[in-house]
Amino acid sequence: MARRYDPERQQRIIDAAIRVVGEKGIAGLSHRTVAAEADVPLGSTTYHFKTLDDLLVAALRQANEGFAKVIASRGGLQDPETDLAVELAGWMGEWLAGDRTGVELEYELYLAALRRPALRPVAAEWAQDLADRLSHRTDPVTARALVALMDGICLQVLLTEATYDDEYARNVLRRMIP
Repeated sequence: MARRYDPERQQRIIDAAIRVVGEKGIAGLSHRTVAAEADVPLGSTTYHFKTLDDLLVAALRQANEGFAKVIASRGGLQDPETDLAVELAGWMGEWLAGDRTGVELEYELYLAALRRPALRPVAAEWAQDLADRLSHRTDPVTARALVALMDGICLQVLLTEATYDDEYARNVLRRMIP
């Protein structure tokens, strides 16, 4: 039997993994649940992703792109006249606005690195990429501290189901920006 050409299959598997984690959490992720969600043979998931960690790495990389798109779409880091605290608070506000399912998914994948060492480099890449972007406007140490603060604010909002407070975020960010 001829092998069916399906260039989007790997991407469909990643998308399916993200949906499964969004619905069932990481504990509900298996090659079998992803194959069913992607409507592909079970062997396809293991062909493209030998382990669940490989699949989670791909899913986390794709999820990280969500926040990067918010940053790129706003473009405020390039203008030295832009108030950095306002820009960063705006990023978080835009990211946390509306349906939080995607943000929760991104953080679930991000925090999975605590128990899954294969995910740690991807989580670190996200934080380093953001710190590198911020280093154009501040020093590297402050940039890393800003990333940590933003992470903390986002986690508190998600965990407490609170409304994002833009004014609070701007005020605490200004305290860290020289």
